[in-house]
Amino acid sequence: MSGGRTTRWGYVAFAALLTGLASAPAQATDGYFQYGYGARQKALGGAGVADSRDATAASLNPAGLVDVTDQVDFSATLFSPRREMTGGPGPRFTPEGTVESNRNYFAIPNFAWSKHLNSNMFFDVAAISVYGNGGMNTSYPAVSRSFAECGGGSGVFCGGKMGVDLQQMFISLALAKRIAPNMSVGVAPIIARQQIKLKGLGAFAPMSSDPANLTGNGYDESWGAGIRVGFQWAITPNIRLGVAGNSRVYMQEFEKYSGLFAEQGDFDIPASIQGGIAIDLKPNLTFMADYKYINYSSIKSISNPSTNAAPLGDDNGPGFGWNDVNIFKFGLEWRATHDMTFRVGYSHTDNPIQSRDVMFNVIAPGVVQDHFTGGAEFQLSENLALELAGAYVPEVSVKGIEQNGTNHPVEISMDQFEVTAGIKYRLSNPVEPLK
Repeated sequence: MSGGRTTRWGYVAFAALLTGLASAPAQATDGYFQYGYGARQKALGGAGVADSRDATAASLNPAGLVDVTDQVDFSATLFSPRREMTGGPGPRFTPEGTVESNRNYFAIPNFAWSKHLNSNMFFDVAAISVYGNGGMNTSYPAVSRSFAECGGGSGVFCGGKMGVDLQQMFISLALAKRIAPNMSVGVAPIIARQQIKLKGLGAFAPMSSDPANLTGNGYDESWGAGIRVGFQWAITPNIRLGVAGNSRVYMQEFEKYSGLFAEQGDFDIPASIQGGIAIDLKPNLTFMADYKYINYSSIKSISNPSTNAAPLGDDNGPGFGWNDVNIFKFGLEWRATHDMTFRVGYSHTDNPIQSRDVMFNVIAPGVVQDHFTGGAEFQLSENLALELAGAYVPEVSVKGIEQNGTNHPVEISMDQFEVTAGIKYRLSNPVEPLK
């Protein structure tokens, strides 16, 4: 394939990815962030901040791009979260028994392109990445309710069908430079787009500072910007360290939901940082261990306790009550032959939701913690490779009570699985790849 045809193919794939991300809900499991981007990262449980081997490094640690061949990576994930709430017996606002959220399958695309620059350029490598950063989705049916419970209404919150659809997309231009034979740095400005739709929350109108902008207003979108920076250091030929962080991404407010989210619809994307080590146990066997921290507490609409007495939408209005999370990620990659690579991973994250905030988080039960992952890569030709990954996330539940004085018990739970398929097309081989 000629370079011109490859470039045109890349433009088509890039445009298709933008269309897909604009229409498909992004999902995630580190709170509401994805635990990894692209087939390789997902197979490794999201580890690899110190071990960059493909263009998706732009979404994790842009510094690692100096070790990546010129290439185009595209992957698609079929993600299935199973969300439900269960109410106990007795006087109640939420229903008794288990109600499962509908719409259990989502497609999530991911795209990355990397290119080494001319020697007269300040930076050595440039890359473009487009990916779903995170999101959350629930769609509870309008289950029948007694007149005593809902006065003739239906659904989990007596407002018919209830749920949320939050989607976040990042578009990033990454630049990397080797500053020493064993050190590199990278920077990646980010343009972010997010959109949200909520329905079925009319029962909370008396608690809102702006009931007209509380629920049922269709999709609202906001745009914003932030930056990612990274550093990678090979301290010995077989041991590498890496660290990368995302700034807070400052977003426009959700005006259509200014009566729900604290600070009149503010919903910025919190900062995060990830550091780790990669050790070549053998020339073809690499172990990775990473630590990641997400600063959810900096965003009031996410972190304010749902028990706050202020009206919804006020500066100190109720939120989801999420805590910051600590995440530990481990991955093992075995490059068995020139044509076959196998990967396994594990990730554990804190549960950001406390029992105090369970009722509010029926909308978005992001409670899962453990991720068991694996995958493989098969070299189909000199330039083309197929990548596969899968993940299983066991069920986690959190119990609490309603916040209306009835002490009615409520439990939220979720489990997940996903499969990912990707292709990697190498455009050239200008650098000596990692062993």
